[in-house]
Amino acid sequence: MVAVTERSGPVGAAAPARRAYLSVRGGEWAFAVLGLPLALLAGAYAIAVLYAGVLLSLTVLGLPFLVAALLGTRGLGALHRWLTGRLLGETVERPAPLPRPAGVIARGRVVLIDPVAWRTLLYLLLRLPLGVLGFVATVGLPLGCVWLVGFPLWDRLLESDRWSPLWLDTTAVLLGLMLLLAVPSAVRTLSGANRRLARLLLSPAGAQQRVRELETARATLLAENTDQLRRLERDLHDGTQARLVALAITLSLAEDALAPSTDPDPDPTPNPDLGRMRALVGRARGQIDDTIAELRLLTRGIHPVALDGGLGAALPGLTATSPVPVTLQLDLPDLPERPDPTIERAVYFCTAELLTNIAKHSGARSAAVTVTTTADRVRLTVRDDGHGGAALGAGTGLTGLAGRLAAVDGTLRIISPPGGPTVITADLPNRL
Repeated sequence: MVAVTERSGPVGAAAPARRAYLSVRGGEWAFAVLGLPLALLAGAYAIAVLYAGVLLSLTVLGLPFLVAALLGTRGLGALHRWLTGRLLGETVERPAPLPRPAGVIARGRVVLIDPVAWRTLLYLLLRLPLGVLGFVATVGLPLGCVWLVGFPLWDRLLESDRWSPLWLDTTAVLLGLMLLLAVPSAVRTLSGANRRLARLLLSPAGAQQRVRELETARATLLAENTDQLRRLERDLHDGTQARLVALAITLSLAEDALAPSTDPDPDPTPNPDLGRMRALVGRARGQIDDTIAELRLLTRGIHPVALDGGLGAALPGLTATSPVPVTLQLDLPDLPERPDPTIERAVYFCTAELLTNIAKHSGARSAAVTVTTTADRVRLTVRDDGHGGAALGAGTGLTGLAGRLAAVDGTLRIISPPGGPTVITADLPNRL
């Protein structure tokens, strides 16, 4: 949006119109003007394809013509996706490419039943009237406004001997200013219609989009599980195993201290160094305690034992360990069944990840965690009073967290303006 500085004091009727014009993004104006030739050509192409396809359907040329036309339709769809993203800021995901089976007949059959090409053909037909309306709203209406506002002048220049009545001049000027104020709204409305049409017909179909999301989620889970196994192996090798080796050395020293002397004339009343023995036993006990604590930490990362009692039992202990003071609010009504264990684990680790991010990156002094469950949904909301600026891809692990939630059909919503506060909401189903 273009920022316009307003002056104090009365500015007349033309200033609001000028500010309204400038408040419309330039890309929407460019899309309405530049998109008309493309809409006319694409609409004519779609009409010609349908008309010629019907005429040639009973001839040997019908199917080859339709195959070539549908391939061209895919290309036009790619051009419109690029134009929509570049000028309207609407990113439309590209559909999957066509499969390439062996044989000309098989490939032609794939093109003929391609839903992407047929949906794109429908888009080209509907884009034609929208393109015309957009051009009229962008160019035709402003020209009409200029003519109405300048009607008294045109009237006096063209009809020098007879002038129109004052009420007619006033009505024309007021009508022109009203239409001028309505032009930005008309352009925004038509731009919104073009965005919705592109999302509906140029993006992958619902089933294709769902398959792609599941494939992405599966890849994310596989990569995450591989990383977890490698991290677990590294922690066991570098931590627990090293502690057990140290414990074995300590016990070996204690055994040496208790071993009988090899002196040929031993003292008949051996007196082991009790102080050294006490120190070795104390060291061994400390090493055992450290190993047990580390093993508990590792197993908690695999499956928290506290989750056996549900989220109501696990989350208070989790929030209590946060270095940032956390207010926990649980709305967990008595339902016939608890959420799926996989969902509970996802909520638990999502909470842990977000609290870790708050402690490391937000600079917050307090945070609040709210968990609400219903018969079919689980919602986690984490809020902090930090400096904000959190976003996907900002290096705080939120992208990976969104991918893990997508694997269980969950979504992550982030509201984090600069200066805060940050509110992150995870919405998940109760059952997979």
